[in-house]
Amino acid sequence: MTRQVWFALLALAAGAPLDAQSLMYRPPDLSGTWVSDGGVVQFNFVHRFHVFPGPTNTVINYPTFTLAAGIGHNIDFGLRFGTRSNIPSSGGSSNESEFFARWRVLGGPDGKEGFAVAVTPAYNKLAKSADGEVGIDWTRGPFTLSGAARGMSKPLGASRAKASLGGGVVARVTPYVALSADVGSFVGPTTLAVWGVALNVVIPGSPHTFAFEAGTASLNSIQGNSLGSNDVRYGFEFTIPLHLKRFAPWFHGSPKPVALGTAGGAAVVADVDMAALKYGRDTVTISAAQAVRWTNRDPVEHTVTFDGAEPGSPVIPAHGSYVHRFDRPGTYTYHCTPHPFMKGVVIVK
Repeated sequence: MTRQVWFALLALAAGAPLDAQSLMYRPPDLSGTWVSDGGVVQFNFVHRFHVFPGPTNTVINYPTFTLAAGIGHNIDFGLRFGTRSNIPSSGGSSNESEFFARWRVLGGPDGKEGFAVAVTPAYNKLAKSADGEVGIDWTRGPFTLSGAARGMSKPLGASRAKASLGGGVVARVTPYVALSADVGSFVGPTTLAVWGVALNVVIPGSPHTFAFEAGTASLNSIQGNSLGSNDVRYGFEFTIPLHLKRFAPWFHGSPKPVALGTAGGAAVVADVDMAALKYGRDTVTISAAQAVRWTNRDPVEHTVTFDGAEPGSPVIPAHGSYVHRFDRPGTYTYHCTPHPFMKGVVIVK
């Protein structure tokens, strides 16, 4: 598969604005109060592993996949699927499926200061258990405190407790880096507690967040986040939002063209198409007081972002265009913010 095809697949997710679930506002083993926006499908991938000591040094992997779709009105629904569950199963399967819905009863989206409350009913297919969670977040400045109260009709076999509690904190060191930690457990004297720590980062110019994690949670389900293990597991989490409106041109025809920027009376002497995730012309040479027009031929959004002090474009939608006038001689390098591998140069004489 060529490099451009790989970039095209990534761009379907990365070409979206920065409105998606963010790991900057929740610790690793708490769901928080996040609800996917209407028309957004959220895919989260958690991969943790444990390396057993020698002489075998066996590596055991514990992946969990979360897929959630927003339907508006602060409601979404989804599925979590994890392997190597601790739930006893007579059928021999160790794959855990949890179907859930979430309603944010109070509060705004991630990052809004104040309290937020969400209710999450769920059904754990492997445990054949009706589960539920009430999550609470409080955000003030760089800090977010989170809590969760959970209930299960058929809990894990480690104890007969049918409830668990959890709490955590996130500290945002910069707009792009955060530290988080949490702890939780079934309400019972014989169960192992869950703890988790993470280094969370925002991937600049994209809607994705990434976390390096360590902890004792078995899986990222309501029950899995309530029962600890004897092994510390290490890994990562990656969030991928899929904005369905990005696919609209493929199903509903081409949108009406949008013109951005202005030539300021100057002649447009060069056109640059943005197609197949690249600028059609690597270098454009013009004279001072002339203008260049960029036209987006891709189904995802692009920008023309200059590397120096020259002001660039806002987000250019599919079939939109952007015109910029250059008044001073010089070499102006630029790139696309959502797809920084796209680069170009304007030489003004």
